[in-house]
Amino acid sequence: MDMTSRMASHFDDAIDTFKASSQALAQPLSNAVDLLFSALANNNKILACGNGGSAADAQHFIAELVGRFERDRLPLAGVALNTDTSILTAVGNDYGFDAVFERQVAALGQPGDVLVAISTSGNSPNVLRSIEAAHEREMSVIALSGKGGGKLNELLYETDIHLCVPHDRTMRIQEVHILLLHALCDGIDALLLGDTL
Repeated sequence: MDMTSRMASHFDDAIDTFKASSQALAQPLSNAVDLLFSALANNNKILACGNGGSAADAQHFIAELVGRFERDRLPLAGVALNTDTSILTAVGNDYGFDAVFERQVAALGQPGDVLVAISTSGNSPNVLRSIEAAHEREMSVIALSGKGGGKLNELLYETDIHLCVPHDRTMRIQEVHILLLHALCDGIDALLLGDTL
């Protein structure tokens, strides 16, 4: 095995995936910025959820909103639904792990809020149920997925936004997801603070 070639192949594959994602997702990503900005401008909030690496991405995204991204600004309203261990373990114990995000969306979500639902496969049961709960609360959904989108495709409304990375490997999908989330933060800041590019 030539380890150097193996490592180089990751860069090549990532570059190809980013290029394909740019072509497929630039327009829906722009629409997602508008949706998030509109919600925040109307005193609504953003809820985000995911499992594993996607949980880390959801938490990272919300931290950029509540804290700051690249420029100082007022904090923006957001909650990562995968960070409260007491809620996760209580709901998981009493209702099952598939309900851990759904219950929080039902408790915290209001009409006009936006759910950012992250699932690399598009098939995570607890993320799917959070989407259903968001729709019941008259919330919009921005879904980040890959692998063709999985069951997410069956749940999303025409008014929702699906950012589906055109790749089947989880690592590549997650790499693009973090770029998508950073781009959302940059877009929101550009609308709030002015374009610096």
